[in-house]
Amino acid sequence: MKPGLLEVMRMNRICRMVLATCLGSFILVIFYFQSMLHPVMRRSPFGVDICCRKGSRSPLQELYNPTQRSLERVSPPWLELSNTAVLHQMRRDQVTDTCRANSAVSRKRRVLTPSDLKHLVVDEDHELIYCYVPKVACTNWKRLMMVLTGRGKYSDPMEIPANEAHVSANLKTLNQYSIPEINHRLKSYMKFLFVREPFERLVSAYRNKFTQKYNTSFHKRYGTKIVRRQRKNATQEALRKGDDVKFEEFVAYLIDPHTQREEPFNEHWQTVYSLCHPCHIHYDLVGKYETLEEDSNYVLQLAGVGSYLKFPTYAKSTRTTDEMTTEFFQNISSEHQTQLYEVYKLDFLMFNYSVPSYLKLE
Repeated sequence: MKPGLLEVMRMNRICRMVLATCLGSFILVIFYFQSMLHPVMRRSPFGVDICCRKGSRSPLQELYNPTQRSLERVSPPWLELSNTAVLHQMRRDQVTDTCRANSAVSRKRRVLTPSDLKHLVVDEDHELIYCYVPKVACTNWKRLMMVLTGRGKYSDPMEIPANEAHVSANLKTLNQYSIPEINHRLKSYMKFLFVREPFERLVSAYRNKFTQKYNTSFHKRYGTKIVRRQRKNATQEALRKGDDVKFEEFVAYLIDPHTQREEPFNEHWQTVYSLCHPCHIHYDLVGKYETLEEDSNYVLQLAGVGSYLKFPTYAKSTRTTDEMTTEFFQNISSEHQTQLYEVYKLDFLMFNYSVPSYLKLE
């Protein structure tokens, strides 16, 4: 599903706001100025001598107040950089406007606790905070974060096995810091996340967790529960294994009020606004799965590593597509489609995704 058209409609208003910088961002940038007085040299993981982040320009500075050197990297410099800045300002505004318009729902909790921050991965060396969202290229982004934080241990992200990228001990998350340290990093580091069309992400999660025979842990924990609640006359084998959950049953499980009261959704189908709390945390950059490579490399450029580190790309024929998602929803009743849309409505609105044309909303 393509992003909605509001990004185009807002162009005129944002263009007036973004010339060389975003005025409201100087508040964030000023926290760096004292640390710029004493730069310290360190060795990059790739054998290139670069100035550590504490003595050079931060990603926040590069994002909101780009240097002339940054402008010279693109051609024509002002046009391309201006278009990128406008795009990301529109995405930030979309999140802000949605949070404001839906404040009763989006800000039910007025204060976050450290346990709410376990999805925010911290890179001290480059002053980055990445909120990972499962089924939105998070494996490759975790690989990149391992390279960025590994201090020479890794060089090629694709040499890191996928299962190793998901070992929690390999990356530090924001909930591991003290409250003052958390506040400092939220104020001073560039915060970013990547999002995806909500129902395409949902189908991707279903296909990966319930149609692959090797995911026995999900079958046992969730599949058996779904079969027991949603399938009439289930066989004893299905109740025991939970390895043949139908998509219709998965949807019925998600919209079941009992499910939502029982425990939070698993991270693979939890809403983005519940995982990353964008109405409480100001994200400086919202990347999209539809422009994954471009947005990812922009983050790496802002971090000062774009010349020697790129987002890994490779053909993946099994990727869940919009057409595939349409097929999965054909057997979902209009009542269940409407209820499911309500569950993920904030993600659709917040990240400017149109209501899918295949939906039959009541």
